[in-house]
Amino acid sequence: MTAPRAVTSANRTQDAPTGGAHHTTKGQNEMVKALVTGSAGFIGGYVVQELLGRGHEVIGLDNFSKYGPVSHDYDTHPRYRLVEGDARDVGLLRSLLDGCDHFIAGAAMIGGISYFHTYAYDLLAANERIMAASCDAAIEAHRAGTLRKMTYVSSSMVYESTDRWPSAEGDERVVPPPASSYGFQKLAVEYYARAAWDQYGLPYTIVRPFNCVGVGEGRAAGQEEILSGNVKLAMSHVVPDLVQKIVKGQDPLRIHGDGDQVRHYTYGGDLARGLVATLDHPAALNEDFNLSTERSTTVLELSELIWRKIKGPHVPFRYVSEQAFRHDVQKRVPDVTKAREVLGFEASTSLEDMLDEVIPWVARAVADGRL
Repeated sequence: MTAPRAVTSANRTQDAPTGGAHHTTKGQNEMVKALVTGSAGFIGGYVVQELLGRGHEVIGLDNFSKYGPVSHDYDTHPRYRLVEGDARDVGLLRSLLDGCDHFIAGAAMIGGISYFHTYAYDLLAANERIMAASCDAAIEAHRAGTLRKMTYVSSSMVYESTDRWPSAEGDERVVPPPASSYGFQKLAVEYYARAAWDQYGLPYTIVRPFNCVGVGEGRAAGQEEILSGNVKLAMSHVVPDLVQKIVKGQDPLRIHGDGDQVRHYTYGGDLARGLVATLDHPAALNEDFNLSTERSTTVLELSELIWRKIKGPHVPFRYVSEQAFRHDVQKRVPDVTKAREVLGFEASTSLEDMLDEVIPWVARAVADGRL
């Protein structure tokens, strides 16, 4: 790991606002107890696995609102407790935080572009209530002297309206605000983090995942149908939707827009590793980090790569463009320097390796009728 660089905003965090509780910091290899909201979700599942793999104790909270009831192989782990409940319930959150060192606030209505267009108002309203409840409970737990820090799961969509690339930490406060309700709400999450610190001395870290790829996503439980040709989208993310269309025999493949959209597809396990690395890292206190691979890939490049992996090298790649979604960001490119220099974190899983894991999983889900 490289030595942490000097960061001005980190230096100011040495003195908490008046009334902030004093908390000791455990070593990075010492067992901690963490509450993870949204623990049965896509990124949340990887985070729980990472925490358990490092020997920590985890309480998970989820209401299964997106996919319906799901199960994971860690559900019976002796250091894991799953609670079915609503992250808008301040009393429930406060009771679960009793004795916890960390609160990873991951609960949210979240999905791919079709999801946050379909539920533009609902996710804004629900996510604001979730975040306010989470902060209320965390402030009380910190004041009681138990909770050491709150980790906020933001999104690369805070850079939705940027005019500069790569997007570095801090750009989100100087570029135009996000145009979509989802991006705007994720930016609000970061304001909650800083406001709770400024007024109540609640320590924080903000992490911004970029285009998470992995297994575990199913069809969203909502009733709205989004069709791409003859295939109903999962309303989740681009990779599982492309895979299921090809597995179901769509030819030519339908893609939204011209395919020139640039993304950084990052493995869920890598994102979880980066997030967990911030928990007791002294240089992560009151800081924000882009968590992402450095590799840029267009949607068209991704589509052809998936096509070749499923159909082989001899079937011609054919595609047609559909009308793009209104908030389909054309270019989302992160600066990952800070995470590398401060945390020693790099997303190391290649896109090819991610697809070798995801494609068989999606193919089985299609065969089982889950997608």
